[in-house]
Parts: sequence; C-alpha cells; structure tokens
Amino acid sequence: MSEAEISPRTAANSVPTPLEDVEEALKEVFDPELGANVVDLGFLYSLEYGQGSIVVITMTLTSAACPLAEVIEEQVGRALNGVVQEWRLNWVWMPPWGPDRITEEGREQMRTFGFKL
Repeated sequence: MSEAEISPRTAANSVPTPLEDVEEALKEVFDPELGANVVDLGFLYSLEYGQGSIVVITMTLTSAACPLAEVIEEQVGRALNGVVQEWRLNWVWMPPWGPDRITEEGREQMRTFGFKL
C-alpha cells in the first residue's frame, strides 16, 4: 500500500498552535487493540506546518493492512478539534513501525491492557 493522504480538516481557532500542543492533543488518540496512545506507541513520525498553516501529521500503524486506520483517523479529528485550524494526516509505511519505537509510558499503558513487555 502506498502513502495515503487524507483531506485537510478544519478546527475552530485561527491562531497557529505550537506543535508541542498538537502532540499533546494526539496523546488522546488510542489504538484500541494495543491500549496505548499513538504518540507513545511511536506511530507519530513527524509534525510540521505545511502550506497555509495546515498541520501535517505523518504517522504509521503496526501494518499497512491495519483495519483501525479509519477509527484512529476519526480520533485524530476529535483530538484536534479546537486545537488547530487545519490538519492533514499522511499515512506512511516506511520506515516500518516496530515495538522498539514504544516509549516507556506506552509500555506501561500496554501493561495495563495485559501485554507483557
């Protein structure tokens, strides 16, 4: 599967938001199977402002065939509502995700779901 680009979405405010605040908001987006947020799972590869102050989120999932992409995408929209004016999500598959990208906080979240790490 190649990179998929999602259409920009719009939120309520018009003041550029620090990317650290965007990252913090994305910690509210959880992979329902793994029980941890996408930031601490290491799914988030980059955040940057693109043309026209659109926040470009580059992230991945455990695999290109992950059936939860749409669910996670919807969660991103809810998490960023009112945080940024516009955003675009780029799914990428290279470099591939691996469990070595999980933060200690993510490992702790997964342990509460019963994963042994």
